[in-house]
This record gives sequence, C-alpha cells and structure tokens, in this order.
Amino acid sequence: MTPDSPIPTEIKLHQTSRVMEIHFSDGARFELPYEFLRVLSPSAEVRGHGPGQETLQTGKRTIEITALEAVGNYAVRPLFSDGHDSGLFSWDLLYDLGAKQDRLWLDYLARLEAAGETRDVDSSKRPPKSSCGSTGCSH
Repeated sequence: MTPDSPIPTEIKLHQTSRVMEIHFSDGARFELPYEFLRVLSPSAEVRGHGPGQETLQTGKRTIEITALEAVGNYAVRPLFSDGHDSGLFSWDLLYDLGAKQDRLWLDYLARLEAAGETRDVDSSKRPPKSSCGSTGCSH
C-alpha cells in the first residue's frame, strides 16, 4: 500500500446473495461473490509457493463466508464455510480483484473447463478415477 492507495470505507457481507460489497475511499464500489474470493484466495493453498504451483479450486459455487476478521489496518481474513481461512485479502488486493473481476472470472471459468472440472463438484473430495479398464486392473 502507498499513502494514496484507496482504503475501504465500508464492507458488507450479503449472506443471501453471497456477495461482499466493498466501498473505497476513491468512490469505487465492488460486489465480489464469495465464490470468486474463495477461488482466487491469496493463500499458499490456492496460489502455491510460486508460478505453476496453483491449485485449481472446484466445487465452490455455494461457498459462504461465515466470519470476517480484520487484520491490522490493511487486510481482512475471511473464514469460508469449507474451513478455508488462510487467505489475507489486503486492501490493494481487494481493489485489484474488483477492478479486474470480469477478466479474472472468465480466466477461472476457462481453466475449469480446460481441466474438465466444475463449479459444483469439489474434485478434492471426489474418489480418484480408477485406472481399471473393461478387462480389469493390471498390477
């Protein structure tokens, strides 16, 4: 953050629509769906520890934010209904996500499709695909 970085003046969680509404000091206002925030979490669990280490998040369409914790004067930490709570969303990151929301969402949907995954089924909870063919398993 720089001294002239916009800061939030209001953050509202809308549980029915599952949207975080955030107003910034420069007049910008964004509505960030909970699913969007969860799949783009800045945590190492989602982003990995470097380029190419990202983990595609699946099955998060109905995710909820159950709590929102302030972290100093620079960020919030949402607690998601799937237990994820390690992402710190700085004011700069929230502003950037809001400003680039359309492009980031389309990119996420394209990555889901390319992987043959869905917003409705969490692939981390799906049983592994069997390597057995019609003739049985070979070991």
